[in-house]
Amino acid sequence: MLEKLFKLSASGTSLRKEVMAGFATFLTMAYIMVINPSILSTEGTGMSFGAVFTATILAAAIGTLIMGLYANWPVALAPGMGLNAFFTFGVIFGMGYTYQQALAAVFVAGVVFIILSVTPARKYLINAIPRSMKLGIGAGIGLFLAIIGFIGSGLVVDNPATLLSIGDVSSAPVLLAGLGLVIMTVLDRLGVPGAVIIGILVVSVIAWVTGVSSIGGIVSAPPAPSHMFELDFSLIATGGFIGVAFAFLFVDFLDTAGTLTSVANLTSRVNENGEVEDVERALLADSAATTVGAVLGTSNTTSYIESAAGIREGGKTGLVAVTVAALFLVCLFFAPLAQSIPAFATAPALVFVATLFLKNLKDIDWDDVTEYVPAVLAALLMPFTYSISHGIAVGFITYVLVKVLSGRFSDLNLGSIVIAAVSVLYFVAI
Repeated sequence: MLEKLFKLSASGTSLRKEVMAGFATFLTMAYIMVINPSILSTEGTGMSFGAVFTATILAAAIGTLIMGLYANWPVALAPGMGLNAFFTFGVIFGMGYTYQQALAAVFVAGVVFIILSVTPARKYLINAIPRSMKLGIGAGIGLFLAIIGFIGSGLVVDNPATLLSIGDVSSAPVLLAGLGLVIMTVLDRLGVPGAVIIGILVVSVIAWVTGVSSIGGIVSAPPAPSHMFELDFSLIATGGFIGVAFAFLFVDFLDTAGTLTSVANLTSRVNENGEVEDVERALLADSAATTVGAVLGTSNTTSYIESAAGIREGGKTGLVAVTVAALFLVCLFFAPLAQSIPAFATAPALVFVATLFLKNLKDIDWDDVTEYVPAVLAALLMPFTYSISHGIAVGFITYVLVKVLSGRFSDLNLGSIVIAAVSVLYFVAI
C-alpha cells in the first residue's frame, strides 16, 4: 500500500528513511504549536489559547495530510509565521476587525488561492512579482516578527518620548529570553534537530523551577476548537476587507511559491526547462489547507521551509508529510503544557525565525536604486507601521512610480501595475 501511494522504490527511499525524515521536520517546526496560539490569543483579540491550540494542530495535520496523500510532496504545513502576527497585530488591533472578520478574510484568501492554483494564473503571478519586492517583503516580515519578539521578551518597551525604548535588561524575562536565543543559535549551528523547540522548553523549565513562571499541567483532553465556523463576512464588500484578504493571499502565495521552489530543487523536481514538476497539486494542497484552517479558527496555513530538515535526512515522498501529521495529532493532548510556556520563552523563537527571513536582503540588486529603494521601504514599513499590508502597498506604489518617472517602463509588467493600483484603493478605503 505504501509503495503504491508514495512510490518509495521509484523515489530511491525507504519506509525507515521517510519516517525518520518526518521526525526531523516535525522537530524543527513544532514550535508553531505554542507560538501560534500565543500570538492569536493575545489579550484583546477575544480568542482562546486552548481553542487556537487545537485549531493549529488540526490545521497543520489536515493540511500536511493533503500535501502527503494528494500531492506526494515531503512538505509539512502549519499556520504561517508573519501571517499570524499580521492577523493579530495588523488586522485585529491595527484595523479594529473582530477575529471573526479576520478569519473570514483568511477564508476568502484561501478560496481565491484555490482558484489561482487550478488556473494558469498561478504561474503568471509568480513571474509577475519583481524579485526585489519578493525579497523585500520577506525581509519585512522578519522585521515584523522581530519587534513582536522584542516586545514579548520585555527587551523593547513603549516610550512616550521616543515611541520605543529598551526595557529592564536585568530582569529575569529578558535574561531568559536572551538565553533562549543563544541556545537556539548554538544548537542550530551544531545541526541539532529541533533547536527552536528545545530552546523554548529549556527556558520554560528554568522559569518553572525558579518560580519566574508556573506550570499548570502537562496532559489533558484536547481543548474544543470553539472558534470553528466563526466566520463573519459582514465587511466583505468593503475596500478594507478586500485589502486585508489580498494581503493574506499575497504573502501566503509568496511564501508558498518560495518554499515549494526550494523543496523542488532539493528533491530534483525541477525539469530541464527549469519548471517545477507536479507543483499544481502542491499549490492546491496548500490553498486548501488555508481554507480548512480558517474554518477551524486559525490564520493562514502554509507550507513550511523547515521541511528542508526532513529532506536533508533523505525524505523524498509524501510519507514524510504523513509522519509529521501523525506527530502533530499526538500533541493534541499536551495543551496544558503548551499554555504554561511563558511569553518570554517563545519571544526568542520569533527573533530567531526573523533572522532567517532577513537573509533575503543580501540577494536584492543593490546596484539598481529603482529596485532596492521600494524593496527596503516595504521591509521597513512593516515593523514601523505594525502592518504587513501597509508595507506591501507602499512598496508596490513606490516601485511603479520610480520605474515610470525614471523612464524604466520596460521593467514593469501588468501584475505589478495592478498590485500598485489595488494598493492605492486599499489606502483610499481605510
